[in-house]
Amino acid sequence: MVKRLFRRKFLENFAEGIDMGEHRLQRSLTAFDLTILGIGAIIGVGIFVLTGTASARFAGPGIVLSLFISAGACLFTAFCYAEFAALIPVAGSAYNYAYATMGEMIAWIIGWDLILEYIVASIAVAIGWSGYFVNILKAVGISLPVWCSNAPGTVPGAVINLPAVLVVLFLTAMLIIGIKESARFTSLVVFIKLVTVIIFIAVGMFNIKPANWVPFLPFGFKGVMTAAAIIFFAYIGFDAISTVAEETINPQRNMPIGIILSLVICTVLYILVAAILTGMVSYKELDHPAPVAHALNIIGFTWGSALVSVGAVAGITSVLLVMLMGQPRVFFSMSRDGLLWPWIAKVHPRFRTPYVAQIITGGAVAGFAGFLDIGTAAELCNIGTLFAFCIVCGGVTILRWTHPDIKRSFRCPLVPLVPLLGISFCASLMLSLPKITWIRFVVWLIGGLFIYFFYGIKHSRMAKRESSYDISL
Repeated sequence: MVKRLFRRKFLENFAEGIDMGEHRLQRSLTAFDLTILGIGAIIGVGIFVLTGTASARFAGPGIVLSLFISAGACLFTAFCYAEFAALIPVAGSAYNYAYATMGEMIAWIIGWDLILEYIVASIAVAIGWSGYFVNILKAVGISLPVWCSNAPGTVPGAVINLPAVLVVLFLTAMLIIGIKESARFTSLVVFIKLVTVIIFIAVGMFNIKPANWVPFLPFGFKGVMTAAAIIFFAYIGFDAISTVAEETINPQRNMPIGIILSLVICTVLYILVAAILTGMVSYKELDHPAPVAHALNIIGFTWGSALVSVGAVAGITSVLLVMLMGQPRVFFSMSRDGLLWPWIAKVHPRFRTPYVAQIITGGAVAGFAGFLDIGTAAELCNIGTLFAFCIVCGGVTILRWTHPDIKRSFRCPLVPLVPLLGISFCASLMLSLPKITWIRFVVWLIGGLFIYFFYGIKHSRMAKRESSYDISL
């Protein structure tokens, strides 16, 4: 029984899964597409919403340190992701990496965890998108009724966050039509939001008042760590890139480029924006649904506020699209392996996309986005992401030890130091999250193990091919 739980799936088995004609995805993404998808996923709610609220509530001007800490955890992990994505270029991301190194049960736990990560991330981003969209409508004289523009319990009379629901359904339809078409749409909105961020930096740097950076750590270093754990949500886009490895041209070369380059670009922009934002106005003024636009209003740049709101909507739209793209591919990979029901792995005969998994994801996200608040969603997403990152870092170390001679087109530097640093950073951030977040996470994992032991372990494709267990690379 124990042997069944830890049976591993190696390169021959991954290639076999890709070659299954009815479950084959179309390779069409380049390194540029992947970098744009990464920027599209990383720059959004984090830069336009969480930098302000985390500064006001936890870190003050020290939010810059929080961003450095989160970026450090991501950079160490990104090197590990890049090695795995080049070595195992299939849909499923960390789920498949764990399957290759730690066995089926750990892979299931990570896959189930990734489902939580992407669904909850999509919910949080959809809620953030709705907030900025409603603000834009107000600026042009259109006020949506309270009952259809807010989640229940957030304001009196609220019934459903309808804008959040509708944008999720629209992007779900786009993702079903095709991954290349979705990448082109993402390129457009990424261009809009990068222009917006650059304009904010150009305007803000001439309106900095150094007195606003004093005190630099009003909540102490503990507040910096708490903010780092929350702001970490802003960086998970590079994780989503790895889920489309099976749809990437020459993934051995293009996946590492897309993952690392997008993370570096976004980290620089995040730190610049956070430093300028807290220098423009007091951190106490930033506890606002749209803090960047609000800061520009305070210093009198109303046109800049309107521009930032438009850029924020564009930016958050691209984040939501990439998050909605990532989760179905984890679903798809787990189903193709027999750990979930086979009908989930159906590929659209014309568009060659995992449309059943996409519809399930879009429906779930749209339903919850209409009725949850953004704070709960962001915290739950973060713990799931950090846990997955720890497994990926550990997996690289294990595979280097068990199979040191595999030809790797990209190698994570300084193994095991870099993976161990990644694990240390991620574990520290996990411990900074509230206790209730841990409880929800454990409940989710227990539910997942129930499904695995009553369905997945018996229907696994590896279970049906005992001769494939522990194949040597």
